[in-house]
Amino acid sequence: MEDDAPVIYGLEFQARALTPQTAETDAIRFLVGTQSLRYDNQIHIIDFDDENNIINKNVLLHQVGEIWHLSTSPADKGVLATCYNKTSDTKVMTCAAVWRMPKELESGSHESPDDSSSNTQTLELLCHLDNTAHGNMACVMWEPMGDGKKIISLADNNILLWDLQESSAKAVLSSSAALEGKGQLKFTSGRWSPHHNCTQIATANDTNVRGWDTRSMRQIYCIENAHGQLVRDLDFNPNKQYYLASCGDDCKVKFWDTRNVTDPVKTLEEHSHWVWNVRYNHSHDQLILTGSSDSRVILSNMVSISSEPFGHMVDDDELSDQEDQHQEEKIKEPLQDSVIATYEEHEDSVYAVEWSAADPWLFASLSYDGRLVINRVPRALKYHILL
Repeated sequence: MEDDAPVIYGLEFQARALTPQTAETDAIRFLVGTQSLRYDNQIHIIDFDDENNIINKNVLLHQVGEIWHLSTSPADKGVLATCYNKTSDTKVMTCAAVWRMPKELESGSHESPDDSSSNTQTLELLCHLDNTAHGNMACVMWEPMGDGKKIISLADNNILLWDLQESSAKAVLSSSAALEGKGQLKFTSGRWSPHHNCTQIATANDTNVRGWDTRSMRQIYCIENAHGQLVRDLDFNPNKQYYLASCGDDCKVKFWDTRNVTDPVKTLEEHSHWVWNVRYNHSHDQLILTGSSDSRVILSNMVSISSEPFGHMVDDDELSDQEDQHQEEKIKEPLQDSVIATYEEHEDSVYAVEWSAADPWLFASLSYDGRLVINRVPRALKYHILL
C-alpha cells in the first residue's frame, strides 16, 4: 500500500548535511551528518522501507568535528566524503576527508539492528583532502559518471581536482584553479555536470555562477549577478545539457541556459526566505525540489523547460479522427508550469533536500533542528507523468 503521508525521523542533534547514497540503486537510503559542539558527531544511515513505511537507522561516529557537507561515491557504496569543522588553538578550519563505512553497512538493507542501536560504529579514514594551503572546504563533488576516483573540492577561492589512488587511501592533487578579482572571493557551492563527458563543473561565489572546464581548469562562462544576493546552491538538469538551476538569498530559484547567460530562462519566486537547495529529479526533469529558511519544501513542475515540454507523444493509431485533431492541438501547446505541493512538516530552516537515488518518486528534506522528513511525489501527478 503506497501512501502519500510523510515519514518523520528526529535526530537528537542539529544537522544540515544530507545526501542520498548515490551508488545504492536498489534500496532507499540517505545519510545525515550532525552538528554538535559538545558531543561526538555522527552520520545517521537512514534506510527507508517503503512497503511498511518505516525507517531503519544505523549510526556511525564522526569524531573529527561538526559535519557541514556530505557526499557519497557514485561507484562504491561504502565510500563517502565529509567537510567538517576542526578547531585548533583558536582557529576553526573546515577540512575534508574520504571515509569508508563498515562492510556490513555498505548496502541498504531492511533489517533493523535489534535495538542495540547504541553500539555505534566508527568510520574508517581513507585519506584527508589536504587543504592547509588552500583555505576552508565548502564542498566535495564526485565525478558523476566516474569510477569514484575523481573528486573536486572547493576551498575558499580554490577549485581542487583530486585523484584517489590505492583503493582511495591516498588523494593526489592533480590540478587546481583560483578565483581572481575583487570582492569576497569564496565559493559557497558547486555541482559537477553529468554532461559533456563530465568535463564541466559550475560554482557559486557571492552573487555569481561560473562554469569551468575540468581539463584546462579555465572558466568557460560566468553568470554575473545571477541572484540579487548570495547564491546558495546549483544543480544541472540531468537530461538537458545546457540547463542549470540556481537559488539564493534573494528567495528566488532561477533556471539558466549556459549558452546565453544574460537572462534566466525562468524564475520561481515561491519562497519567502533564503533558498538553500535546489534539486532536479534524476528521471523526470520537470520535477524541481527546493528547500528554504522559510521552513518549507516546495515541489514544482517546471514542465515548459523540461526535456518533455509537450508531454508524452501519443501514437496516431490510438486516436479517432476527432480525437486526433483535438490531440494535435493539445500537443502544440506547452504544458503549464506550476507548484505541485508545499510541504510544511518542518519547524526550522530547511538546509537540504535530496531525491532518492533508488526511487524517483521519493525525496528527503532536513531541517536544522535535526528533523528528517521523507515524502513522495503526489500519486495523481506521478500517474499523470507516467501515463
